[in-house]
Amino acid sequence: MSITRIGRHLLHHHWQLKRIFTPEVLARIEQAIAAGERTHAGQVRFVVEGALDGRPLWHNQPPRERALDVFSQLRIWDTADNNGVLIYLLLADRDVEIIADRGIHDRVGAEGWETICRAMEAEFRAGRFEQGVMQGIQAVSRELAKHYPPHAGETNELPDAPVVM
Repeated sequence: MSITRIGRHLLHHHWQLKRIFTPEVLARIEQAIAAGERTHAGQVRFVVEGALDGRPLWHNQPPRERALDVFSQLRIWDTADNNGVLIYLLLADRDVEIIADRGIHDRVGAEGWETICRAMEAEFRAGRFEQGVMQGIQAVSRELAKHYPPHAGETNELPDAPVVM
């Protein structure tokens, strides 16, 4: 367990999350997800968590493992075509993880998702959080559009609204 990481998470206050992801920014992210989903038959969720606390923090849960938990909690795996994708940002670690259901993951692969994550993290390091999220949503949507074109009369299986934890 890293004392530096614990300190970063304990000192990362909720106000920092609210300062970066204002209601206006969250509304634009929701609109970007909805626009992207009109180009494909997949489902995209964006979750931002300011910092870990409690059990995840004290057990030094890695961001990828936390993202898997969130993927499961939000039932992103429960889409008809197994094409749900979670974009998860752990703000205190400045870490992005993309968790994709098996249908789309088998087509894009870990390396494809990792490329998107690294590009987003580069934007975050430069302080461009909204731009980084938007680029990530667009990149994920492009991958989904390649493999899951939109269907006529398709329903939205998962909410488009970002989740702030």
